[in-house]
Parts: sequence; C-alpha cells; structure tokens
Amino acid sequence: MNILIIGATSAIATASARRWAASQASFFLVGRNKDHLQQIGDDLLVRGASATHHHVLDVNAFDDHEAMIKACFSIMGKVDVVLVAHGTLPDQQACQRDVGLMLREFSTNGLSVIALLTLLANRLESQGSGTIAVISSVAGDRGRSSNYLYGSAKASVNAFCEGMRARLFKSGVHVLTIKPGFVDTPMTQGLALPKLLLVGPDRVAADIVKAVDKGKSIVYTPWFWRWIMAIIRSIPGVFFRRMNI
Repeated sequence: MNILIIGATSAIATASARRWAASQASFFLVGRNKDHLQQIGDDLLVRGASATHHHVLDVNAFDDHEAMIKACFSIMGKVDVVLVAHGTLPDQQACQRDVGLMLREFSTNGLSVIALLTLLANRLESQGSGTIAVISSVAGDRGRSSNYLYGSAKASVNAFCEGMRARLFKSGVHVLTIKPGFVDTPMTQGLALPKLLLVGPDRVAADIVKAVDKGKSIVYTPWFWRWIMAIIRSIPGVFFRRMNI
C-alpha cells in the first residue's frame, strides 16, 4: 500500500503512519522540517515500512503544491491512501485583533487544504481508485465564540469534502472526513481541556485506520463526539450566543 501523508510530523499523522507501517506500507511524507521527516521515516522503516520518502513543503506556498504531488506520483506510481493532516490551532483573540494573522491562519487550516485537495482529487480521479482522508475537527460543526476562526476554516473543509466525495464516488475514489475532539498533542499543550474528554493521538489514529479500511465517509473520534456535537448543534441560537463555549 502506497500512502501520501501531508503534515506528516503531526502527532496524529505519525501515530497513524506507525499503524500502517506494520502492514509494510510505503510512505511519501510531507512537512516543513526535513530532519523531523527523516526521523519519522527511519522510525517507520524499523516498524515494518517497505520504503519511505520525504518532501519539504510549506503548505501556504501554493505554487509548490503541484511539484510536491508530481514528485510523489513519480516515485510511487500509484497512491492508495492520502492523509491530509496539517493544521494549527490559532489564538482566537489575537486573530480578532490582527487581520493579517487571521488570514494566515485561515489559509493554513482551510485554503491550503482545499488547494491541495483540488490537485489530489484530479490525480486520484484519473487513477480511478484510492482514499483521500482529511483531518478536520469537531470545531467545524458549529461556530463558537472561543474559536470561530478555526471552526470556520474547518467548516469550509467539511463542505468541500462533502461535495468532493459525491463527485469522486463515480470514479471509485473514497473521501473520508475525520473529526477529532480534544487530543493531547503538542498543538493543544497549555490549553485547559477537560481530562475526561482528552485522548492520546494513538486512540485517534486507530479510529482513522479503521475508518479508511471500512470506507467510512465521516468519523468522529473518539465516537462520543458525534453525540456531543449533535447536542451542541441542537441548541437554539438565542441560548447558544449566551454560552461561554
């Protein structure tokens, strides 16, 4: 199995890759830090991966996307699974004060993902097979005052994936939207998150690998977030705007 991972140095992406490595998968790892990518690649080889390659990319350098994808398909020939895992967790209040910061964060979490998916959809549609798995967030289910910049970027990704899923279904390409809740990663360090709802990246990775294998369209991870977000979506706006969430 040939796997392309964009944002390969993220904790969830690394945990997912380790699970796929056990089945002797081959990897094309994409991220900003060359040394970190090399370390992850070496680790995956020890864990059973048949081959690893890496490519340095700043996802906000849109003009470089095509070259990265061309390099990936040139080396791997066919790609069975794409995992889009990059992202940041912006400071909502800082984004409210700085339009430039707001645009950069929206680009990283929304526009760069959509730009990459546009190119990848065309490639896999021509190939006639494969799975595109995209890590979004439960934050995209409803705009909340505490993180609506991040949530709106993820909501745009969710809507894009839903339409792309319907388009690519006819060509045999599957699209999976992944919606994690609170995950204990370097991105969430320092945040006051409820411990009862906090899980490690390996728990999320297990759900991702399982969802890819089963051909699911949307997966909440852990599973209870589906019901938590159903409750949050059902709260009438007149009450929701008074809540500090």
